[in-house]
Amino acid sequence: MPHFSGVITAMVTPFAEDGSVDLERARSLAAHLVEHGSHGLVVSGTTGESPTLSDSEKLRLLEVVLEEVGDRATVIAGTGSNDTRHTVELTGRAARAGADGVLVVTPYYNKPNAAGLRAHFAAAADAAGEIPVVLYNIPSRCVLNLSPDFMAALAAEIPNVVGVKQANNSELGPIEGMDILAGNDETFARCLEVGGTGGILVASHVVGDQMRQVYDAAVAGDHERARELEAALRPVYEALNVTANPIPVKAALEAQGLIGGGLRLPMVPASDSEREVVRGALEAVPAL
Repeated sequence: MPHFSGVITAMVTPFAEDGSVDLERARSLAAHLVEHGSHGLVVSGTTGESPTLSDSEKLRLLEVVLEEVGDRATVIAGTGSNDTRHTVELTGRAARAGADGVLVVTPYYNKPNAAGLRAHFAAAADAAGEIPVVLYNIPSRCVLNLSPDFMAALAAEIPNVVGVKQANNSELGPIEGMDILAGNDETFARCLEVGGTGGILVASHVVGDQMRQVYDAAVAGDHERARELEAALRPVYEALNVTANPIPVKAALEAQGLIGGGLRLPMVPASDSEREVVRGALEAVPAL
């Protein structure tokens, strides 16, 4: 069963002026990210505004990104929701479309118990077939936390549950049988230092080459150098949290001319003051 590692960018979804998905911008952005540090991409995750995308849009985005970079990078499809039937349907379709893996978020809002969570992830893994499943643990948005013990048990029971995007910073650490991927940019170097394999990241849209250097240093065993490199990136991490993700990173990409910058409601474009924060951080990005 394949495993995941390195700098994996949770790719934004570009929109055209009429609000439709801009597939050509998605294609060019995917290529840009792979050329600037990303080992892989997540398509239609929450950074990609997945709650506002139809299934047909998600699958078309996946197809376009696979066409563009599938021979050069890992492409993971975000297929999770709080409806198991929907998750199963979308996971199966993504697997058949050629995704290298799927990212399945904890069911949000309806708060299932442990048995329900286990059944949900088992159904998603079954639908994924021969491709691996990465869990997405983000209690700040989903209310529920997947404990390390719970995830270790899932990995032992379900062969293709191979990793977790861990966005619970307080529980970042090894989990038997699972790849640990940093779910927050600011924990990337720490995740690698405690035995994690990489991260599913946002700042890598704009400082991908630098985050690749962090990864390379950590893999070489030079964790002190990885920490130094990451310290220089903290102003960017902070700026990209000036308001709700993905508003700031879309403003950054728009400033760089890579996308148009539009979002779908309920997300709105960055304010002038938020853009100024993002612009200041980009101007201070350390040179390679």
